[in-house]
Amino acid sequence: MNVSDNTASMANDRDDALVVGVDFGTLSGRAVVVRVRDGAELGTAVHEYRHGVVDRTLPGTGAPLRPDWALQVPRDYVDVLCNAVPTAIADAGADPAAVIGIGTDFTACTMVPVTAEGTPLCELDEFAGNPHAFVKLWKHHAAQPQADRINRLAAARGERWLPRYGGLISSEWEFAKGLQVLEEAPEVYAAMAHWVEAADWIVWLLTGRYVRNACTAGYKGVYQDGGYPSEDFLRELNPDFAGFVADKLDHPIRQLGDRAGDLTALAAKWTGLPAGIAVAVGNVDAHVTAPAARAVEPGRMVAIMGTSTCHVLNGAVLREVPGMCGVVDGGIVPGLWGYEAGQSGVGDIFAWYVDNQVPPEYHERAGAQGVSVHELLTGLAARQRVGEHGLVALDWHSGNRSVLVDHELSGLVLGQTLATRAEDVYRALLEATAFGTRMIIEAFTGSGVPVTELVVAGGLVRNALLLQIYADVTNLPLSTIGSAQGPALGSAMHAAVAAGAHPDIRAAAAAMGSADQESYRPNPANVAVYQQLYSEYAALHDHFGRGGNEVMRRLKAMRRMAVEQ
Repeated sequence: MNVSDNTASMANDRDDALVVGVDFGTLSGRAVVVRVRDGAELGTAVHEYRHGVVDRTLPGTGAPLRPDWALQVPRDYVDVLCNAVPTAIADAGADPAAVIGIGTDFTACTMVPVTAEGTPLCELDEFAGNPHAFVKLWKHHAAQPQADRINRLAAARGERWLPRYGGLISSEWEFAKGLQVLEEAPEVYAAMAHWVEAADWIVWLLTGRYVRNACTAGYKGVYQDGGYPSEDFLRELNPDFAGFVADKLDHPIRQLGDRAGDLTALAAKWTGLPAGIAVAVGNVDAHVTAPAARAVEPGRMVAIMGTSTCHVLNGAVLREVPGMCGVVDGGIVPGLWGYEAGQSGVGDIFAWYVDNQVPPEYHERAGAQGVSVHELLTGLAARQRVGEHGLVALDWHSGNRSVLVDHELSGLVLGQTLATRAEDVYRALLEATAFGTRMIIEAFTGSGVPVTELVVAGGLVRNALLLQIYADVTNLPLSTIGSAQGPALGSAMHAAVAAGAHPDIRAAAAAMGSADQESYRPNPANVAVYQQLYSEYAALHDHFGRGGNEVMRRLKAMRRMAVEQ
């Protein structure tokens, strides 16, 4: 045993043993220092990505990107390790020697094309100006044509794995994005040795070992019952794609809570943590939050609400739920089926509206009152009775992840008049996202996977109006996670398991999970009115999403044609 191993072992035996969780989100990374014995969060830090979401021009070259592209720069993730982790330790006033493990989570599906050594291709001179060499963020939706072909072929062939994904593969997932690289940038495809989830790439950096995690493999990589889609299926998609699994994707898979390896000397220098401590297998931000919210039994759906919303739920039985993102055996906790669904745009929609649609006088009023525009609009909207604005909206500004799984769809606000005000539309958008969540819940309950309660985590838990709307629209009790850093806390809990401080994630959840905080109960009067509004939402949802009306697709095609000319 080396010195760092011995230090970690002694810390593990003490009541002051600590773990670090790092959550890599869409716009920033955040670290939290957590005490192993009781889950007390002692210190936190956030580091904003320098390049943010790359969706307009490519860094370095300024080359314009096409519509529906969303990239990131991998070195921004390294900056989080170098800044957020040491700052969180300092904020905690902690001795780094007391830290026995580190765990991480990532947005998914976020993909990094790398060399055999793990170097991102965008860091090589020959690919610095090629957008396909950069990280494809989860909300990169430009692979929808490839996803459509995968879905048509899988349905025609009766592929057994397709129902595990609600009958449709998303353009956000690994295969659609990989096929897009092959067909649009074959030189990048040929050069990449591995097509790696960012959740696994960051663990590779920390340990020097590439370990594939079971969560992203199952939900985003179409890994079911011990295998991926067949070579024959891939060849029929594109002859040059036949070797995708064997050549680019396949790698040993480890379970959640496993020890992926030990922290390297270089990663120790970045983070200020002891070399040799446990590094947990990577995870997904949404799925890792469920144990942090103590939602480790069937019935409690956790909605992680931020730029998008991911819904995760444990079930005792396997069911085929139309339009779900996936179901994986042990995908959240061992011994249960982990279900996932989601909405591609939630906080992103609200931010878009404030940034692009709200008149200047609202910004001026917010500034004068010392509040954000969101807070101003929320306060104004909260004064309204349900239905007073006369609007209903579709929450598809970033496409539909569940249950339609179609990123060619777009947003809609119906009922606007010359009397419509900014707060009216803002409230209608809040309600639209709640209707989208209800659509998902009904898909689960109608398929034999009951949802009895909503637990909300993420950045939007601070909006009391939004949460009450969700309780009223779904007619379910709603509670919030006690931690402001749910994913990071969940990652820290998995680090504790990887370090041997807790025997499994259920034990870690019991000891370290965050107790429920504020609760919201449905208001019967509001529930009745929202039932009427939801009926209108459902009619629009089916008309534009299922009814054969292709106007949204045609408009997107026209936009692409105009932009690319």
